[in-house]
Amino acid sequence: MAVGARSGHDEPEDRPEHSGSQGEASVGRTESDGDSPDSGGKAPKKQRSFWKELPLLIGIALILALLIKTFLVQAFSIPSDSMQNTLQRGDRVLVDKLTPWFGSEPERGEVVVFHDPGGWLEDTVTPEPNVAQKFLSFIGLMPSAEEKDLIKRVIAVGGDTVECKKNGPVTVNGKALDEKSFIFAGDTPCNDEPFGPIKVPDGRIWVMGDHRSNSLDSRYHQELPGQGTVSTDEVVGRAVVVAWPINRWATLPVPGTFDQPGLNAAAAMAPGALGVAGALPLVLWRRRRLTRGHTAG
Repeated sequence: MAVGARSGHDEPEDRPEHSGSQGEASVGRTESDGDSPDSGGKAPKKQRSFWKELPLLIGIALILALLIKTFLVQAFSIPSDSMQNTLQRGDRVLVDKLTPWFGSEPERGEVVVFHDPGGWLEDTVTPEPNVAQKFLSFIGLMPSAEEKDLIKRVIAVGGDTVECKKNGPVTVNGKALDEKSFIFAGDTPCNDEPFGPIKVPDGRIWVMGDHRSNSLDSRYHQELPGQGTVSTDEVVGRAVVVAWPINRWATLPVPGTFDQPGLNAAAAMAPGALGVAGALPLVLWRRRRLTRGHTAG
């Protein structure tokens, strides 16, 4: 045996009095390592500079704004007086773009924004926006800068029959609309341009401005395909609130006249259908009696 081969190291290496000695515990450990008795042996994370994080924050904000504009809401500016007094020229409205993604269709009485179906704004000059306006409108922080959009009220939807004779009210499926709550003071329902009856095709809507004498709406485009109706595919969304200026803030609810009983096309047809259904058994019974009488004779 090599007695004394472990000169100076006869004690086991894992003895507490050696491994836990103050001298050995401090070997190789300085303040520059960042260790402290309470740190658990981990150096604290260095805080990132605000200026380094700013571009990331701006990028996230722009992405969120773009997503909101694309899927949720978008601001639009009112360019004309065709919707007075409900909307004034220069008002900013917020348009709900979310519900159409779930299959929601425009309903009677709603104020909607839609793209030019073709030929409605051909003579309208659109001002050329600058770079900043284009960018802000692209992310939805400003109204649409280049697209030719219109805003009107939905009067009738696919399957409805809409009509308005001179000095008369607008009727939908034979039901007269009471438009006093939203039509411009002093205007008539349609004396400047009577129309109808017009059957609105499925997937389309009939729209009119609230300022009837100052609105080139469905009535004035009946020579175009669709007889002045607008495809629901062209509808951007429903205007739900006037957001600017602050003193004009207001919601845009559906007037009560559009909720009156019997306005739906199906409901309007119901009395006739019930009448036919009720009369059919009586006619068949009468024919059977007459047939038996002739046979017996």
